[in-house]
Amino acid sequence: MLDYSFTYAELEYFLLILVRVTAFVYIAPFFSMSNTPRNVRIGLSIFVAVLLFQALPHQSVSYDSLLGYLMIVMKEMIAGLLVGFAANLCTSVVSFAGHIADMEVGLSMVSLLDPATKQSASITGVYYNYMVMLMLLISGMDSYLLKALAETYTLVPVNGMIIHREELLSALLEFLSDYIIIGFRICLPIFAVMIILNAVLGVLAKVSPQLNMFAVGMQMKVLVGISILFLSTSMLPTAATFIYDQMKRMVSTFVEIMML
Repeated sequence: MLDYSFTYAELEYFLLILVRVTAFVYIAPFFSMSNTPRNVRIGLSIFVAVLLFQALPHQSVSYDSLLGYLMIVMKEMIAGLLVGFAANLCTSVVSFAGHIADMEVGLSMVSLLDPATKQSASITGVYYNYMVMLMLLISGMDSYLLKALAETYTLVPVNGMIIHREELLSALLEFLSDYIIIGFRICLPIFAVMIILNAVLGVLAKVSPQLNMFAVGMQMKVLVGISILFLSTSMLPTAATFIYDQMKRMVSTFVEIMML
């Protein structure tokens, strides 16, 4: 017969593991998509927490009162949120690149509801977002994120998190500089072609002033922009690899900040 008995200390330890895993699943890319059923996310959190509880060596959690245990729960929740937030920051680059591309093409006023975030997003941003998420599944980055979460319990044990605000702020500022560079690299083909097209339209406006270049230019920008968007799809795997490398570096940096 299976023995399902457990002590009160083991229950406390399991609940702390569940809090960190649930916070991670709530904010991490792919797992936090709003079109994923809520029951699936809850079941995944419990399943991963049970596996980690069986694999990790059990340790006693010392606290003086209910408020002390609540503080430990808050620390575990912040630890899970930081790990997931570090990965989610890198995937938000594609939305930034999509906004830049739509501004150049002339589709910046056209927006739709992104089912992944339930926020208003540009057409190109949603396209980039789903392509990057698809490559995330193909490349196995979802497994890497779960492995990184499991590794945090070795580097940052339960009730062992220490946040250093200076190092955290420095890491965020360093990422913001890379954020703009990565975004422009993704939309660079559209950006460069639109600059050339604007120069050509300017020359044509001087050569033949009788032509309405405003009406012609809007149609040409949309047509050329959409064409370059699909022609540059083959470059997205390289951009996605760059994003995933940045994601690994950010997750490692945030874990190092919590274990200093």
